[in-house]
Amino acid sequence: GMSESSAHQSRQGRISGNLFGVGSMVAWAAGFPAVEALMQDFDLPTVMTGRFAMALAVLLPVWLLSEGWPALLRARWGRGLWIGGLGIGMGAAGVLVSQALTDPVTAAIFAAATPLCASVVDWVWLRRRFTPKFFAGLGAAVVGGIVATGGGVPGSIGLGALAGLVSGLFFAWGSMALNRDLADHSVVARTTISAAGVLLVMVAVLAVSMALGRSALPEAAFSLRNLALFAVYGTLAFSVSQFFWVAATDKLGVTLASFHINAAPFYTMLILLALGGGWSWPQAIGAAIVGAGVVVAQR
Repeated sequence: GMSESSAHQSRQGRISGNLFGVGSMVAWAAGFPAVEALMQDFDLPTVMTGRFAMALAVLLPVWLLSEGWPALLRARWGRGLWIGGLGIGMGAAGVLVSQALTDPVTAAIFAAATPLCASVVDWVWLRRRFTPKFFAGLGAAVVGGIVATGGGVPGSIGLGALAGLVSGLFFAWGSMALNRDLADHSVVARTTISAAGVLLVMVAVLAVSMALGRSALPEAAFSLRNLALFAVYGTLAFSVSQFFWVAATDKLGVTLASFHINAAPFYTMLILLALGGGWSWPQAIGAAIVGAGVVVAQR
């Protein structure tokens, strides 16, 4: 009857939401090796600006082809740019600042707090009530994230941890607000508008940084290899990842979708493995714990 079909639909929504969550994180994980390589030739503001310029260069044509000019003109740009610039922008920048202050592994540990940040956002803005099973799953996701990154938290982590936490809160708020305020916009529309918002923020940061003499754009650094790395970091690790992410948060809510973030170190390890790196048991075990948490919390 009616309830059966809606239960079936919600189960299908859960399954597709979780698949989108995994897809999003696999694409996002590809960005970690790429950004490590880019940081050898460029500074933070340049890397971030290049990333979102690449992302928008892909997203805008895709949106235009799928929905046409009227959709672009009708879209709520003001709201979307604000949410994108503040939420997604601060979120993305926070992860990199955290990585610059510590190292990629430690930054990934701080990213493991994102499900906590998301549950706070859901509780404050959407007044969501949580079950004991949810908290058990949340605990597993956080523990899994820490196990996956080896738990090697160094002594001087204050600023890195703060950057990671601020990043998680902004990212969770931005993800929630995009779905809430642009609910009538398609996933590609939400993704594109938010990317444009981030790019505006990054261009402003880069301009200030160049004015202060902190940033330069060395022509020699724009090699074919680096352009390819920017393409991976912008197209795969943002455009594709964010598209899947918006779809996942749409179906699961920000909190449950964010559990998937904690399996990202495992996917990064698999990608590095394919590039000739080594297998890591802690990352595999951590990912398994996160997976268990995802299942428990959604029961």
